[in-house]
Amino acid sequence: MSQTSINYIEFYCKRIPVIKAFYSHAFGWTFTDYGPEYAAFEDGKLSGGFHQNQEETAGGNPLVVLYSADLEGVRDKVVEAGGTITVDIFAFPGGRRFHFADPDGNVLAVWSE
Repeated sequence: MSQTSINYIEFYCKRIPVIKAFYSHAFGWTFTDYGPEYAAFEDGKLSGGFHQNQEETAGGNPLVVLYSADLEGVRDKVVEAGGTITVDIFAFPGGRRFHFADPDGNVLAVWSE
């Protein structure tokens, strides 16, 4: 049996330009546009995309957890880029993390040891 792993993550969004500016500023992600309603991203390890769709609800996606060695610094960049902290930094067995919503309401988390 072959091993299956996450290869690509896709989010719905309402405003491609706002989403690109947010993730570029907060995390340094790069983007490739595929028409006016789709932008693919690269974060250095994983690929994904944002599909502009006004009828889908942002924030209903699975929780994607990002990693950073500088949890507080990334939290500050998220807020500076226009994100909203939905769950502030908390400890859990193995580390600490926080949750945030991007400008279109997609909720993600960032963790560190």
